Amino acid sequence: PTPHLYSVKSGDTMGSIALEFGLDMGDLVNANPDVSPSAMSIGQELVIPPKEPQTVITAVEPLEIPFADPSCYITLSGGMWCFVLAQNTTENVVEGISFDVQLYDGTGDLLASQTAFPLLDRLPVDETTPALVYFESAPAQYQAYAELLTAFEGDAIDENYPAANLTGVLTQIAWDGKSAQVSGQVLVDGDVERVWVVATAFDADDQVVGVRRWEADAGGQTFDLTVASLGPEIVRVALSAEAKR
Repeated sequence: PTPHLYSVKSGDTMGSIALEFGLDMGDLVNANPDVSPSAMSIGQELVIPPKEPQTVITAVEPLEIPFADPSCYITLSGGMWCFVLAQNTTENVVEGISFDVQLYDGTGDLLASQTAFPLLDRLPVDETTPALVYFESAPAQYQAYAELLTAFEGDAIDENYPAANLTGVLTQIAWDGKSAQVSGQVLVDGDVERVWVVATAFDADDQVVGVRRWEADAGGQTFDLTVASLGPEIVRVALSAEAKR
């Protein structure tokens, strides 16, 4: 069997595509290291790997980048969000980041495992980004761990990802620290297909307590978003922007 291409349709997710073709999601992600599962575009082509094992298997080791232990928060609905903060200490842009987040009970038995992805495709040098994953059912007691699955070196200058600059940024943290309002303008040179701004909220211990993404179909627009804390009070908010042609 040979791989073939699939064109992303409206409403598709990496998980739904893997289910449609009877694939493990990890295999689909590994077959498309340059594709961010959280920022796929309609019409974008994915490589659908064959389900039969190949005679020759090439393993690509992820770049070694530091990351924090997962910060997890139980929601009112009984689910749980986990955040893994990755840092780019290399000399190049890093792309295709993903983590395996594992939950264990007190005896060391595995309770659940899911893949966490960041909300942007690329992580510039000396910057951080949170990868996130949602568990539909939160265990009463657990210990969370993360393992780096994928991280690849990208081109420092990529015409598909023009520079996106933020200006006039205003951050207002609510009096109770449970939310923050962030506004400003994102500027991009030339025409683009999509623009994203990600707000990451941190507590006093510099742990990620909330993430929110804003998106638009062109640059030069004013953004306005609210990021809420799933845990302790917010003390600061970090912004990242990305544009894609």
